[in-house]
Amino acid sequence: MNMQIAIELPNDFMAMHTTQEVKQEIRLSYALRLYKAAAVTLAKGAGLAGLDVYDFMQCCKKEEIPVIDVTKEELEDELASMLN
Repeated sequence: MNMQIAIELPNDFMAMHTTQEVKQEIRLSYALRLYKAAAVTLAKGAGLAGLDVYDFMQCCKKEEIPVIDVTKEELEDELASMLN
């Protein structure tokens, strides 16, 4: 089941964008915010945004939201253990 939310936007703003563009931007912004706060997984965020995971990852990159949350040291340790 889906929930609908109504918001009011100035008419001059809506003259610059289609309703579909505004809906998509709001969904994407909300999904990115939830993902950044670790409230949803990457896949759930992508679904909420109406994107596939790869495209959502690209949006995360554009907004400088880390997709892989490991430190450099953790990654180096993991790579070193793979080589041993």
